[in-house]
Amino acid sequence: MANTGDDRRPKYQRIADSLREAIQSGEYGPGDRLPGENELMAAHGVARMTARQALSVLRDEGAVEARKGAGVFVRDFRPLRRRGIQRLSQKQWGSGRSIWSADTENRALEVDQITVCEEVAPDHVSAVLDLGDDERVCVRRRRFVLDGKPVLLATSYLPMSLVAGSAITQEDTGPGGTYARLAELGYKPVHFREEVRSRMPSKDEVSRLSMSSGTPAMLICRTAFADEGRPVEINEMTLDAAAYILEYDFDA
Repeated sequence: MANTGDDRRPKYQRIADSLREAIQSGEYGPGDRLPGENELMAAHGVARMTARQALSVLRDEGAVEARKGAGVFVRDFRPLRRRGIQRLSQKQWGSGRSIWSADTENRALEVDQITVCEEVAPDHVSAVLDLGDDERVCVRRRRFVLDGKPVLLATSYLPMSLVAGSAITQEDTGPGGTYARLAELGYKPVHFREEVRSRMPSKDEVSRLSMSSGTPAMLICRTAFADEGRPVEINEMTLDAAAYILEYDFDA
């Protein structure tokens, strides 16, 4: 363990730092069991609460996971690299590929929950989509699961006046997804805007995404625009921050 020169750090933090370095160096690999509370107590001469706090630090960071009755293990999960620009290119969805395939690198990403319905547009959605009072939207709610782990909740809003009767109102939108169908309807997306922020997740989000305690959520709100700046979709996404790396690659 590197000498930080800071002996005032709490003992649990020093133990957590040592374990983290052991994980990063490969001493403990994905799926390996870390020393338990009793082992840490004996090795470091600390109380059980101190050992428990040290393990909790790593668990809250998403580096490890506790398995009831078995111990604490290094997470065997590789973050999903979300390529924010490439995934939205017309070359991607225009050729019939899902925009999600740009991120997954041949890993198993699936939608295990989906609902599609018609609703009155919420005020903030109505304002962005420039809808009239009580105008209705097609709402598509999905949960995405990667390698068996829920990683993303997404809710899309599209003006019902544009998409009524199309495959967008069905669970399966077909090759290329929603954007390919919008193009067929004459509303091809030509510009996107994404806003990214973070916060702590709600209890429902923690449950639906199986998030570790203390892990923040990343929120991405994407608006798709057709010709002449017409907004045609809002997609509000909630991501498990421990499951994603956001990558933006563009020329100067």
